[in-house]
Amino acid sequence: MRMVADQIVARGIRDDKVIAAMMSVPRHLFVDSALSSRAYHDCALPIGCGQTISQPYMVARMTELLELQGSERVLEIGTGCGYQTAVLSRICRRVYSIERIEALHNRARQNLRAARHANVMLKCGDGLLGWDEYAPYDAIIVTAGGFASDVWMQQLKPGGVLLLPEGAAGNHRLVRRRKLARGWNEEYFDDCTFVPLLEGVHHH
Repeated sequence: MRMVADQIVARGIRDDKVIAAMMSVPRHLFVDSALSSRAYHDCALPIGCGQTISQPYMVARMTELLELQGSERVLEIGTGCGYQTAVLSRICRRVYSIERIEALHNRARQNLRAARHANVMLKCGDGLLGWDEYAPYDAIIVTAGGFASDVWMQQLKPGGVLLLPEGAAGNHRLVRRRKLARGWNEEYFDDCTFVPLLEGVHHH
C-alpha cells in the first residue's frame, strides 16, 4: 500500500483500475526470496538470466497508457517473472504473454500459479514473431527496449494500441502507436531504460 501511495499515486498515476491492480498483486511473489525485502522498493530488480522486474512506477505507467477498460485481449512481449502480466490480468479479459528465455517462462508460470491468475496464457517463443494463433489483439505491450516488429501491427485490431520502449541501447522512450484504417498515429511519453529486445529462443 505504501508502494502504491508513494511511488505510483504520488507520481500522477490516476487510473483507478491500475491503482487497484497494483494494490492487489503481491510483488514479493515475483522476485527471488533473497530480494523479497526490496520487492516494494522504487527500483528495478534482477530476476536472473540478465533480466529485470521493472520498477513499480514503470509497470503502472505502461499499464495506464494502454487505457484498458476490462474487455480487452492483450499480448505481452516479454513475460519475465510475470509481474507485469499479473497486473494486466487484473484489468483485462485475457493476457497472452511470450517469453524467449525458457527458464524465465517456467518461473513466470509458477509465480502466476502461486498468485492465482487464471486468465493468462503463456508461451515460450520469439516475441518478435508475436502470437498469431490468438490475433488480433486489442493491445500489445512490449517489456524490452528496441524497435517494433512489423508483425505486431499486423496482429493488432484496428483502433488497437502498441506500446513499447523504443530506441537503441539503454536509451528508450515509451511510444504508443494506435492502428488506424490506414497507417497509425503515435505519441511519445517517458524516457526509460529497458533490457534489450532480442530475437530467437533461449533454452537452458
